[in-house]
Amino acid sequence: MKLIELHILQSFPVSCLNRDDVGAPKTAVFGGVNRARLSSQCLKRAIRLTAKELNARFAGNRTRKAAEDLAQELVKLGWSEPDAQATAETTCHSFLSGKPPKKKAKAKGAEADDAPEAKDQTSTLLYFSPGQLQAVAQAIAKAKQEEPATTDFQTVAAKAAKGAMLDAADIAIFGRMVANENTLTLEGAGLFSHALSTHKADNEIDFWTAVDDCKEAGDDAGAANMGPAEFTSACYYRYVALNLGLLRQSSHLATLSKEEFKQVVDAFLRAALLAVPNARKNSMNAHTVPVYVLGTLKENGHPIQLVNAFESPVRAKGDGLVKDSIAALEAEHKKLKDTWGVAFAAECRIPEKNLETFCAELLAGL
Repeated sequence: MKLIELHILQSFPVSCLNRDDVGAPKTAVFGGVNRARLSSQCLKRAIRLTAKELNARFAGNRTRKAAEDLAQELVKLGWSEPDAQATAETTCHSFLSGKPPKKKAKAKGAEADDAPEAKDQTSTLLYFSPGQLQAVAQAIAKAKQEEPATTDFQTVAAKAAKGAMLDAADIAIFGRMVANENTLTLEGAGLFSHALSTHKADNEIDFWTAVDDCKEAGDDAGAANMGPAEFTSACYYRYVALNLGLLRQSSHLATLSKEEFKQVVDAFLRAALLAVPNARKNSMNAHTVPVYVLGTLKENGHPIQLVNAFESPVRAKGDGLVKDSIAALEAEHKKLKDTWGVAFAAECRIPEKNLETFCAELLAGL
């Protein structure tokens, strides 16, 4: 497969960018020692949202409110709002469970006409592009016109969505899974690793207090609130790749011109390098840019990350962790070429090149 691969080293100070079920920074054991970790899911969301700001073709919405969007498209075709909402809810639910949505129970003591009915949400997220939603709405409207009594729109909707041009680059790159309609499941062209610290890292605890601004002399001493908050600081290795061959297939972005395709890839590369998860962005702002990036273009071969460069954890020697992390990364990259014969059509590095030149050199091979 033709691949662009990014090997990213990024240092974050005091932070909790990706927390677990008890609010602590996520961790993993690698090379026999504890590492700080950022999950791929967390990083993908940050990248996807940043890409939306950079290029309008990242137009998909991953939401439990897909029925609202579909209902709006039906209203544009002349449907009444109640009929549009009911049909949209039934259709979207059918993609997930194959069953119509359950009727919501009225609030205790509520009369039938004294409160608007809450709009329904699907049990899990659905992910459609604007063009696909329009195609689904048009297909449903046509089916209803041809057979007014019909209420089973799953097959009609799935066929319409499958046949519509995919006009959302984010769905093409990040993929889509639809539980009860596998014809709509789409393999994403993007590949993402969990980010791991290049060194041993343990979580630490910040004991915080909040003082009442309106306390007066003689009031009880002490803070109004207090508690612990876990954090970590680390230099992470991140791997991001893009399967260009898959991205160019008819199921993905084949309809784009060469220039439009380059613009999508450019936006994705920039988002992958600049996006940072926003957890605790106000209390522990840790937004940084990568300290080192190795970008490569392969004409063929498999995706290979360089995380084994850090299986033996880097140890600080008085001049930080970045310098030795870069050396280990480059040594592992050289091993791929010398020992395993992995060939690259292009290689470029930040900060040797600035962001503009870096992206331009990788895009030149498309």
